[in-house]
Amino acid sequence: MHSTNYIIRFVLIMTTLAALILASLNTFLGPQHAKNEKIYNKRAVLAAVKDHLDGTPLTDMTDQQVEDVFANKIQQEVINMSGEVIEGVTAESVDLAKERKKPEADRLLPLYVYTDSAGKKYYILSIRGNGLWDEIWGSIALEEDMKTVAGASFDHKGETPGLGAEIKDNPAFPEQFTGKTIIDEQGNYTSVVVKKGGATNPANEVDAISGATVTSNGVTEMLYRGIRYYQPYFNKLEQKS
Repeated sequence: MHSTNYIIRFVLIMTTLAALILASLNTFLGPQHAKNEKIYNKRAVLAAVKDHLDGTPLTDMTDQQVEDVFANKIQQEVINMSGEVIEGVTAESVDLAKERKKPEADRLLPLYVYTDSAGKKYYILSIRGNGLWDEIWGSIALEEDMKTVAGASFDHKGETPGLGAEIKDNPAFPEQFTGKTIIDEQGNYTSVVVKKGGATNPANEVDAISGATVTSNGVTEMLYRGIRYYQPYFNKLEQKS
């Protein structure tokens, strides 16, 4: 039978070895994990314009092809809440989860501008909000008119599979947003509404997810607030044109 001191030494040695192994794994795998996360985020951005990408469909793109699209066809900008472009920073460097913790007036917004082979531009906005259990987020692409949705993609941290998680898992949900408008005929900002019971206004409403009222309402709030943040920037663009 082992003594108490033996057991304590054994536990300390095993704990130290486990800590060293985990630290080594983090050191060696950390850079690859960071690279994979960046690629994942880039794919999420491109998903909002997947129907407008030139050449290879997004689902068939290699990681290098995704990088090439970002290098050659994506212009990254960072804007403040007044719609002014901040020089010297890239959209990828902006963490919306951290920005949400700042006072609203101090937040920065990432903006991706995709230009296709015909020279047509698409403005990809990043938005973030709250679902039922945790944060939800997405990318919304606008046409050159800056009011028509060209595509959308969504993700979440902990929504319920088969219910709120459908914002990501069911491709039919984001597809509803294509062609919707965020500005009405009178020029008023409307965003896009996720409507419980089914969309009744085809211009700016989409069907909510059955059984996921809180998540659907969260998407509506996220869209209204998140897209509105970019309106000062678009107003400045219109004034220049």
